[in-house]
Amino acid sequence: MHRKLWLAAGGAALAMLATFMITIRPYAWPQAAQQWGPNDRNRPEPPIITPGTESTQENPGRPPSDAIVLFNGKDLSNWEAVKGGPAKWTVGDGYFQTVPGVGDIQTKDSYGDFQLHVEWATPNPPHGTDQDRGNSGVFLHGLYEIQVLDSYNNVTYADGEAAAVYGQYPPLVNAARPPGVWQMYDIAFHGARFDSSGKLTRKANVTVFYNGVLVQDHVEIMGPTAHHERPPYTPQPDRLPLRLQDHHHPVRYRDLWIRELKEGQ
Repeated sequence: MHRKLWLAAGGAALAMLATFMITIRPYAWPQAAQQWGPNDRNRPEPPIITPGTESTQENPGRPPSDAIVLFNGKDLSNWEAVKGGPAKWTVGDGYFQTVPGVGDIQTKDSYGDFQLHVEWATPNPPHGTDQDRGNSGVFLHGLYEIQVLDSYNNVTYADGEAAAVYGQYPPLVNAARPPGVWQMYDIAFHGARFDSSGKLTRKANVTVFYNGVLVQDHVEIMGPTAHHERPPYTPQPDRLPLRLQDHHHPVRYRDLWIRELKEGQ
């Protein structure tokens, strides 16, 4: 490329980067953090926690000490049917599993912004193809689906693969493990915000690591999940349950925990 053209292109790129940084700065550096100068020893230190441990295929890991455990490996006491009543999915040795046709389940408690860890496994041997193969979903705030699917050697539409923000954003890469093997989602989620009149003031956004690989990089969610549709945002509470989808496939889950994030984190 000609040097002048290269410099012009570089300048344009720097201008775009500066605009982007100005745009995200109020979110990335909250006003409360700006009251402290660099290396200020009076600034409060972060709380001390005990970090968790990594899972193996044989055993789930240990969650961080400040996490809320959503499944104790023994029962579904923290869950209920979305339609009402107790959660009727089956519980096995350290995991629970969808019961096709029973319906979705959700947490009894509601959460605001959070970090979420979920491990899941699709049936082995696999059955079906495309969307009819190990299909389920993790619905953040019960509204925005991170797709669960057997995407190992299984072709489907891009925004319906495992780790997609369903119907909106395909994963950056397909990091699927074979069916029957435990897979991991680590999710950072910030919910939508509405003012007192119901006007949307902040769209929800999400970052997803799939089996340790970044696949959704702080994407802005377009609205609630739907099939072949993109419904608009409607006013919702700041705190809502987590929902797991019954999509008529026996998908297993284990090692679910959540860490609530304070405003601005």
